[in-house]
This record gives sequence, structure tokens and C-alpha cells, in this order.
Amino acid sequence: MKIGITCYPTYGGSGIVATELGLELAARGHEIHFITYANPIRLDAGLPRIHYHEVEVTSYPLFQYPPYCLALASRMAEVAEQYSLDLLHVHYAIPHSISALLAKQMLASRRRLPFITTLHGTDITLVGQEPSYFGITKFSMEQSDAITTVSDYLRQRTTEVFGISNPIHAIGNFVNTQLYRPAPRPEGEPRMIHVSNFRPVKRVLDCIRILARVRQQVSAHLLMAGDGPERGPAERLARELGMEHDVTFLGKQDHVERLFPRAKVLLMPSEHEAFGLAALEGMACGVVPVATQVGGVAELITAGVDGFLEPVGDIESQAARVIQLLTSESLFNRMSEAARTTAVTCFDTSAIIPRYEAVYEQVLQGR
Repeated sequence: MKIGITCYPTYGGSGIVATELGLELAARGHEIHFITYANPIRLDAGLPRIHYHEVEVTSYPLFQYPPYCLALASRMAEVAEQYSLDLLHVHYAIPHSISALLAKQMLASRRRLPFITTLHGTDITLVGQEPSYFGITKFSMEQSDAITTVSDYLRQRTTEVFGISNPIHAIGNFVNTQLYRPAPRPEGEPRMIHVSNFRPVKRVLDCIRILARVRQQVSAHLLMAGDGPERGPAERLARELGMEHDVTFLGKQDHVERLFPRAKVLLMPSEHEAFGLAALEGMACGVVPVATQVGGVAELITAGVDGFLEPVGDIESQAARVIQLLTSESLFNRMSEAARTTAVTCFDTSAIIPRYEAVYEQVLQGR
């Protein structure tokens, strides 16, 4: 198949999943065309069967805000016609699904161009519920030839909030367990790690507070991978608590598969998570997640078996779990092995990617 993929090419779960999906589909023989305003993260140049098409938005004095949605639609239609794409797969509802609908209509007199919308979380739980976006979000989903979500939780929320009658396919996130795998950990202080886009919803400052509580009982170091609005406040809090040398802010990282094996514990204290991709990638590397009881995380982590789930904002409980893992080698080894097993048996690309291919086939057959 020839598939056009559009996503936000930034450090967030939706862009990462879209990019990794394109890479995996290309590895399975499909021709993939990324249509975005910037080269997606984790997308290296020169990969076979991978093409990138930039969306250029022209500035014009009449426009207070550049009409990206229209520029994207035009580029989608152009690429689809020039390269004979079979379908478009857009990630994150707004504005990508509306742009795909416009592209579909632009070509309607000459050919059929179906599109699939994958919902990732905040496009439904936050953005889509804003009064100014609710109607257009609902309309874009109803016009999609197929809808997928990254968890059953998000499928249920979408149905409840928007009253969508169309069938919604819940397809969990995935990980390449050959790329993401355990490796010998460095000697010295045990490490914790946090990976995110540092938005407020990720509760990044909780990671610093958890570290402070953990270090009262055991030596530990925290790796903070990513960037965003909460990085500055997190750095200030680390200095205020006298821990600036106990936290390493790594900034944006394209190859987190090299980082995860350095750590024993992943901190994911989020306020909302539709699935928890960082936890899955860490688990594939044998890193044990200490996460919160939110959204679709429980579809990934079995509390007490391959990770821990604690209430949002409960620093004491989350820190206590970290201390358990860092002070009991037998507990850590058992849960680390279980985490890796969960990733391999339930969420490996070999199990998940064919489910997307099945949706593509249904759409192309008009079902």
C-alpha cells in the first residue's frame, strides 16, 4: 500500500507513534509518505520506502494566523495525486482530520481517497472538548472512513463525550522489542528516568519531589529526557532543594532506546495518559514504571506485577515504590523481567502493526 501519514512532528506521544508506525509499515514493504510542516522526530533521512513532504505555510498580511489547515489539505491532495496514495492516516484529530477531509473532497471527482483518524488522548480529552473545537472535532471523526484510538479507555471516552456512532477500533501502542531491549546498566548510583514533552499534564515537578523523598533513604540519580514549558520550573525546584547535581536534564532525545537501559525505574506521575507510551518503551528495556492510576495506563501496567500504579499527586506513595525497587534486588529483577515479558508478548510490533493493516484493508474495500 501507499500511505500518507500526517502528525505533529514534535516531542509528544502522537508524533512518536505516527513516526514509529510509518517506520514499521515501511519495513513491512509499504510505501510511506509523511506530510507535515517539519521532519518528524525519530525519522532519519534516507530510509527505504520512506518519503517526506514539507507543508509550507505562506505568510500574508491579510492573515492574522497562517491558514495551516488549508495549506496541509492542499499538500495532502497534491501528494496523493502525484504518488497515487491509497489512503491517508492522520494522527491527532485537529486539524489533521479536517485537512484530510478537504483533500478527499478536492480529489473526489477523479478518485477515491479514504482517510483514517487516530485519536491519541488530549485531542479528545482536552482540545476536542473546548467549545470552539467540539463541533468540528465531532464532525471530523464522523467523516473519517475509520477511527482508531490508542486504548480502550480512550475509545470509551470518545463515545461518551462525542456520541460517535461510527465503529472505533482500539489499537494499543506498540514497541519494537528488538530495538528497545535491556542492556547492562552503568555502575554507580541507581538511576530513575522521566521522558515526556514537559507539559503541565505530565506533572514534571512531581519527579523532582519524588527524587527528594527517595534520597532521604537511598542514593539515586534522575535523568530527565525531553523539553517543554515545565523544564525551567523543574530546574529551579531542583536547585531550591539542593539537588541540582542529582538531576541531569538531557533535553530532547531522538534515541531514547539508548537511555532507558541506563535506568532501573521510570517515573510517570502524569495527570492524564491515554496509554503511556514512555512506560511501554521503558518496560521493553526492563525498566520498571512507577506510574499513576489514570486513563488507559492500567491496560498496560498490571500493578505489583510489571509496575506500580499510585494516585496522582501522591508523592509519598510513588517514592515508597521507588525505594522498594532500589533496595530489593529480587523485587526489581522479578518486576523487570515481567515488564519486558509484557512488552514482548502483548505490545510488540509484530502483534500490533497487522491490526492497523487490517483497518487499512477494510477501508480500501469500502467496509
